Amino acid sequence: MAFVRRKGKSYYLVHNVRRQGKVQQLHLARLGGRPRITDDVVRTVSRNHPFLDLDWSRLREQLNGRVELFNIRSPFVQNLMHSLRNLNLDLADLSPPLLTVTDRAHSSRELVTQLRLLRSTLDVKLDQFERAVPQHREGGRRYR
Repeated sequence: MAFVRRKGKSYYLVHNVRRQGKVQQLHLARLGGRPRITDDVVRTVSRNHPFLDLDWSRLREQLNGRVELFNIRSPFVQNLMHSLRNLNLDLADLSPPLLTVTDRAHSSRELVTQLRLLRSTLDVKLDQFERAVPQHREGGRRYR
């Protein structure tokens, strides 16, 4: 049976196997500081360990339950807030004319594509927050 294990600040997908009467942990994949089982992880593990039959949906559910978004003091939320602050600062320093002079056109297009994806993701998330948070009668606060 495979499960997710935390070692230090990283998470790993591991599986216990019995060899010569002893249980050993087989490291299937390193999931990083924010554990996610992506399609790439599934493909890699399935290719490297074809004889293992893993319950991917159960493993994904197990990981979804680990993230403590409801607790503002959880390490995950604190890390997310820190990353958002840094992203805001980096984006504020970004100058489009500088990119066209110093960078190749392809890289500039890729950056613009990623920024558009970020904007779309933010719009979806802000809309979800607006629908989830009850509006106050006096000066209902919106996230926009």
